[in-house]
Amino acid sequence: MSCSGRFLQIFVLWVTLILFVDSRRPRGRSKRWSAGLLLSKKIMDGTKAQKLKTSHLLRIDEHDFTMRPAFAGPAVPVGVDVQVESLDSISEVDMDFTMTLYLRHYWKDERLAFPSATNKSMTFDGRLVKKIWVPDVFFVHSKRSFIHDTTTENIMLRVFPDGHVLYSLRVTVTAACNMDFSRFPLDSQTCTLELESYAYTDEDLMLYWKSGDESLSTDDRISLSQFLIQKFHTTSRLAFYSSTGWYNRLYINFTLRRHIFFFLLQTYFPATLMVMLSWVSFWIDRRAVPARVSLGITTVLTMSTIITGVNASMPRVSYIKAVDIYLWVSFVFVFLSVLEYAAVNYLTTVRDGEDRRLREKVREQSQNLPCACDMPQSKTMMLDETYEADANSLAGYIRTSKVSEDGSDNQEQMVVHLALDDEFTGTKKNCIHRFCVIQNTHTIDTFSRVIFPGAYTLFNLIYWCVYC
Repeated sequence: MSCSGRFLQIFVLWVTLILFVDSRRPRGRSKRWSAGLLLSKKIMDGTKAQKLKTSHLLRIDEHDFTMRPAFAGPAVPVGVDVQVESLDSISEVDMDFTMTLYLRHYWKDERLAFPSATNKSMTFDGRLVKKIWVPDVFFVHSKRSFIHDTTTENIMLRVFPDGHVLYSLRVTVTAACNMDFSRFPLDSQTCTLELESYAYTDEDLMLYWKSGDESLSTDDRISLSQFLIQKFHTTSRLAFYSSTGWYNRLYINFTLRRHIFFFLLQTYFPATLMVMLSWVSFWIDRRAVPARVSLGITTVLTMSTIITGVNASMPRVSYIKAVDIYLWVSFVFVFLSVLEYAAVNYLTTVRDGEDRRLREKVREQSQNLPCACDMPQSKTMMLDETYEADANSLAGYIRTSKVSEDGSDNQEQMVVHLALDDEFTGTKKNCIHRFCVIQNTHTIDTFSRVIFPGAYTLFNLIYWCVYC
C-alpha cells in the first residue's frame, strides 16, 4: 500500500472519532435537564438526611410510645390551659351550648429530649402526634366535637430540648348544659365544660390547670344575642367511677344572664295590651252584644296565640316558668272580662223579665179598679204615669203620691198603690229565700272599671318585685 492510501485511512479514522465524540456531548436543553436532574437528586438526598436526623434526635424508633412517660412510676402531671375563641350558640330546646376553643397540654417526656446547642424547640404538625404519646383528654357530657381541619388539621406539637412538650389543637365542642327555667326569661344560667382523661386514673395521669384561674382566657369580642356573659372561671375535682376508679376532672364554668328587652317587646307588652284591651268592653253599652262579644273573643284568642308561641320555643319542662305565670294570669283576666259581660247580659235579661211580669200583674189588678170614665183627663194620666214609671225598684211606685181635690180620687189611687205595695213586699220576701237579682246592671260595669285595673296593677307590682 502506498503512502497516500495509508494517509487516507488515517484521516478517515480521525474524522470518525471526532464525530463520535461530538455526538456523545449533551447540548442546549439536554444540558439544562441533566443539571436539573442532578440538583433534584441532591435536594431529595438532603431531605432524606434531615428526616434521618430528626428521627435520630427524638429517638422515636428507640422507645415504645404506647406507654405513658415514666411508666410504673408516679403520675404524669399534665398542665392544661384554654383560650375560648367563641361561644357560638345556646339552645334552650336542646339544653346545650357550642364553643370553639384552643386546648393546650403541657407535660414532660424525657424520651423526646434532644441535644441542642441553641436550646431552640422544634415544631411539628399533626403527623408526628400519631407516633408519640399524648394525653387522652376528652370532653365529658359532650354531644358533638371535632378538630378543625381547614386547610390542614389545626394541631401543633412543640418539643423542647429538655423533653417538655406543648400540644395544642383547635376544637369545636357541643356539650350539655342543665338549665333551670323556673325564672325564665328573668333567669341566669351556669354552664360547664368538663375535661377528663379517658383511660388514665389519677394514679397514672394528673390533670391540673397550668396557671390557676389565669389558665382560662377569653376573647373580649365574644357576645351572644340573648345572653350577657357575666364571668368565666375554672375549678377542678376528682370524679369517681365505680368500675374504673378516680379521675382528675377540670371544669370551665361560665355564667350567662338573659337579656330581658327582647321578651318585653315580644311577650310582656303584647300580653299587657291585650288585658287592657279587654277592659274596653266595660265602657261599651251592655245592649251592644256583638261589639262586646267580639272584643272578648278576640282578646282571648290573641292571648292563646302568645302562650303557644312562647311554649313552642321552650323545652317541655314539668315545672312552671315565670313567663307562664304572667301569661296565664293575663289570660285569666281576659277570660274574666268575658264572663263579666256574660253575667251582665244574663242579669239584664232576668231583670227585663221581672219588669215585664210585674207590669202584667199591675195591668191585671188595674182592671179591678172602679171605672175611671168620669175622671178628669189629668187624673187618668196620673194613673198611667204611675204604671209606666221606669223605677229600678218598686219603691218608686210606693213613694209616688198625688194630692187630689176630692176623697174619691184618693181612694182610687190608694187601690193601685196597695196592689203595687203587695207585689214589692213579695219580691223582698223572695230575695230572702233565694239570691237577689241585681236590679241595676250598670253597677257591675262600674265596679269592674275599678276592680280589674287595680287587681292587674297589684299583680304586676308583686310579679316584678319577686322576679327582678
